[in-house]
Amino acid sequence: MSLPISLGNASCQGCGSGRGGCDPRATTMHSSSGGGGSSNSALLDSPDHVLSTLEADGSRRWLRPKLSPGGWWKKRRVVAYVLMVVFVLVPHLRVFGKPLILMDIVAREFTVFGRTFYPTDTVLLALLMLTVFISIVLLTAISGRAWCGWACPQTVYMEFLFRPIDRFFEGTVGKGGKPKSGRNGFLQVARVAVYLVLCMFLAHTFLAYFVGTEKLSTWIFRSPIQHPAAFLVMAGTTGLMMFDFLFFREQMCLIACPYGRFQSVMLDEQSLIVAYDPVRGEPRKKGKRVVDEATGKMAGDCVDCNQCVVVCPTGIDIRDGLQMECINCTQCIDACDSVMDKVGSARGLIRYSSQDGIARKPKKLVRARTIIYPLILSVVLGGFLFALGVKSGFDARVIRGKGNPFTVAGDGLVSNSFHLRLVNRTGETQSYALQMVSPQGTLLDVIDAEKLTLEPGDSKLVPFSLRFPARATFGDGNELATLKVSDASENERMMEFRILGPRT
Repeated sequence: MSLPISLGNASCQGCGSGRGGCDPRATTMHSSSGGGGSSNSALLDSPDHVLSTLEADGSRRWLRPKLSPGGWWKKRRVVAYVLMVVFVLVPHLRVFGKPLILMDIVAREFTVFGRTFYPTDTVLLALLMLTVFISIVLLTAISGRAWCGWACPQTVYMEFLFRPIDRFFEGTVGKGGKPKSGRNGFLQVARVAVYLVLCMFLAHTFLAYFVGTEKLSTWIFRSPIQHPAAFLVMAGTTGLMMFDFLFFREQMCLIACPYGRFQSVMLDEQSLIVAYDPVRGEPRKKGKRVVDEATGKMAGDCVDCNQCVVVCPTGIDIRDGLQMECINCTQCIDACDSVMDKVGSARGLIRYSSQDGIARKPKKLVRARTIIYPLILSVVLGGFLFALGVKSGFDARVIRGKGNPFTVAGDGLVSNSFHLRLVNRTGETQSYALQMVSPQGTLLDVIDAEKLTLEPGDSKLVPFSLRFPARATFGDGNELATLKVSDASENERMMEFRILGPRT
């Protein structure tokens, strides 16, 4: 079951109210008479914020969220700093002499946890991608957008590296929000300079995942003239990061990233989310709990302080319910808990919960999604591990040659032409040996024996021919042949294929 997700402050299209219910007075009717006729047109008042980063007049709404350094924020900060170190170290780590992760698109080699995949590994790559995708879906179904708020590089760097830099130069360290006075021109230039240095470092780190640390270090210590294409890629990556963290910022999560739009089909009513408790909080009333004059009921715990809004890095009001823009950063939880402490109310008005939890329904750990998703993940992961286990140190495939299917020589032997596709999957230079196992009496001729030596990751097409007695194919006109391929590391494969010849 998918959940309805409101579009932030623009959830109510009639009046722009995020609290539900359109005010019919928001629709104005204009009438005029002339020529005995009248015309009516309905105009809707524009909401205060069309999007959380867009004002009613279409201008950009720049967000400078306040900081609420509560318990959740401290935990996220520890996780963020650990992840920053991990993001930088991963390209430098080695497993069995290979990078931990290397996506070499140019060489068409993809190394994951020390295991190298090639374009010929279609099944392996497909199963690996499916494993990652299903894992994300399962994680979201259980813990909501934990990835977005806690581990996504965009959030990690934006909230714990670049926003602290903004607060330092704006004089709002430790509290955030808008600066009391305009920014000094020198400080603005200095801020951009710091951004540039950090983005250059991050760009080099990012490229290390695609070109390797060895090649990257060579580029760094050489003149850009010697590698202009690589330099332009680095400069372009730096420019894109500058654009993202200096200008685009939270809009990457709100506009560009599709994950938030997928969450409505990945979540269910039992998924963990950051949620406001309207049962406990409504009706809102500033100050201590009193009788709400408008309704005659006792006011809820929400004192309408708006602190949950001013600390939100995406500019939404969590009290409007589950929203696409919420990244589960928990800043609203810390802010609300702080206010609850001051007014003497219990914490948890905004908390980690679920749709059913807020509705006071029982928690169900075992449900369709928590059963089906793990089963699918187990099957896909099992298939991946099996396919990975049967892979040897090389790939081999027999391809029939072009031209006549067979030729008959004067000595009574029949000849077939083939090509052997070899791929060296090891990290060492390998020499391969070919041996015919069956049929008996078959002679093997390798056209170019030098092609049987392959460098690490190399792929070659080795031509060879087979000569065998004509009687081997009498009857059906073909016979099953077996070719043994082995390397110096004692890896071997038995290749079965058909040889063709005369029927009589």
